[in-house]
Amino acid sequence: MKPVGGSLFIADGHCDTVHLFAEKDYHFGCRNTKGHLDLCRLREAGVKLQFFALFIEPEYKPYRSLERALQLVGLFWGEINRHREEMMLIKTAKDLENCLQGPKIAALMALEGGEPLEGSTEIVEVFYRLGLRSVGLTWNQRNGLADGVGVGRAAGGLTEAGKNLVRTFNRLGIIVDAAHLAPRSFYDLLETAERPVLVSHANAKALCAHPRNLDDEQLLALRAQGGVVGMTFYPGFIAENRTANLEALLDHFCHVADVAGVEILALGSDFDGIDAVLPELPDVASLPVLAEGLKRRGFSEAEVQAILGGNILRLVRGNLLQEEIL
Repeated sequence: MKPVGGSLFIADGHCDTVHLFAEKDYHFGCRNTKGHLDLCRLREAGVKLQFFALFIEPEYKPYRSLERALQLVGLFWGEINRHREEMMLIKTAKDLENCLQGPKIAALMALEGGEPLEGSTEIVEVFYRLGLRSVGLTWNQRNGLADGVGVGRAAGGLTEAGKNLVRTFNRLGIIVDAAHLAPRSFYDLLETAERPVLVSHANAKALCAHPRNLDDEQLLALRAQGGVVGMTFYPGFIAENRTANLEALLDHFCHVADVAGVEILALGSDFDGIDAVLPELPDVASLPVLAEGLKRRGFSEAEVQAILGGNILRLVRGNLLQEEIL
């Protein structure tokens, strides 16, 4: 699928731009010199679907995480309302299809770290009503739902509360994000989830042995479950003992395709959540450079379109309900 007036359909599975909405020298509706992403640069790149993460900073955990999440929801809704002629929050499959047929950018609200949910189905349902449609169970740490990669060798899997909320997410059509999960939690999630799982921002551990990256066994398990991995642009997840640049990132795309197939590849930039960028990909407006790089590496036009947006669009369609149910 191609956007109205553009040459590519691009979907990005992860950015942390919402925290910038409170900054006085940042204006989402304008082209900024601060940050990696804004409405003008999204349009310039041809992004049609953008996941916006509500990242709960460590200083708010565990006791103020719900308060912080609601603050971020308020900031996010403020920008959606200010730019309603150009952007639309998608909450249902019908919303998504309507948005894809018009000029607006589709925005999907995601939660990075499940602490605000406190293991409560009722709190999940409140966030559902507020528009939440994707949840990462944890951010590196251990919480009441799962263990993250930061726990290390002692990491366990999903708790019973975590498994129960995964089933709730599936019932409500909320995408479950496996980014940051420890390996046992990752496999527990794949076994528990009845809808395709997203890994919103990670790369190939075979090329960069960062604990946040996925090994080949995980990539194959994700493919078997019907999931998708958004390749991230953070230099620390791309290269260890060599220069992190576009070519090194493209190596990750090629490796994942060789191991598990093009159908699990997507984008998960982590823009505005990273403190360093690749020289060739300084912000979202540079995404067409990535598209050209994929073509140069031998991916066909159809494969490039699947990677840039088609695969994640399939996953979103496989999760969102046709109509809201609460």
